[in-house]
Amino acid sequence: MAYDDVPIIKKVKKAEHGHHGGAWKIAYADFVTAMMAFFLLLWLISMTTPEQKKGIADYFAPPSVTSTTSGAGGVLGGTAYDNDPHAKMQGSPTDAKAFTAPANDQQGPMVSVTGGSQAVKGAEEKSVSKADINSKFDQQFRGAAASIRQAWQADPDVTQIAENLKIEATVDGLNIKIMDQQGHKMFEDGSKFPIETVRKALADMAPLLEKLPNQIEISGYTADGDKYADTNYGAWELSADRANAVRQILGEFGLSEDRVRSVTGHAAQAPLFPNDPYLSGNERVEITALYAPPPVPPNLEP
Repeated sequence: MAYDDVPIIKKVKKAEHGHHGGAWKIAYADFVTAMMAFFLLLWLISMTTPEQKKGIADYFAPPSVTSTTSGAGGVLGGTAYDNDPHAKMQGSPTDAKAFTAPANDQQGPMVSVTGGSQAVKGAEEKSVSKADINSKFDQQFRGAAASIRQAWQADPDVTQIAENLKIEATVDGLNIKIMDQQGHKMFEDGSKFPIETVRKALADMAPLLEKLPNQIEISGYTADGDKYADTNYGAWELSADRANAVRQILGEFGLSEDRVRSVTGHAAQAPLFPNDPYLSGNERVEITALYAPPPVPPNLEP
């Protein structure tokens, strides 16, 4: 047989197709996870109250200086504090040493309390526009407000109660509120002493308040409807004792006694949220650095 007549058998080896990969599985898993998270979010929204939603939102918001005072609604009351970033006060912490109060400034209305049935509620705070704030505050005063916020933000413990601390400009001056939230109290029930975290917040602000020449007013408030086991000790006594306890802590950490103009208790007579006097946010202590400088005795020249 000739060589050319030899049959040639060709064997074709079939190669296996390459693996298509599992990227689609990862994409599908991500999609399912996102849908689960979405439906979980819908469920949480439907199960939480407006007060709880507000508390969650405030948890992620650092303490800020706003250009308005509180009125009906507010924290836990359906209307939020203003979060306008343009209303935040700016300034350096080193500016607080050379502050000079405005020469023609007028002191705002003061809530005077004598206790019992003679309690008198003063005029409500009025809203202050950004332009009014800029005309009243000089750089040193704004620097003090910024320094307090920075000191709080630098303290990990204090940041846990950020939603309970509010700094805002009012017609009276720089107002600092230490207020309860739903399920997060700054004072234990019936106790005049603040929790340890509030004590740290007061320790942070005391040296900064001392640098200002402004007189300080400290006032305590309670929510309506609280019950007291002792018939001789009620809302008037508790609100006054809490304000005085705050004064003592500020003094312990550097605020001079002669800087404190008044320490008053208002019980539930001036709720922060008049539309709901039983709201826990009404339970608070307010510290106000007044615009007006201390009065000059008649025999001394300014």
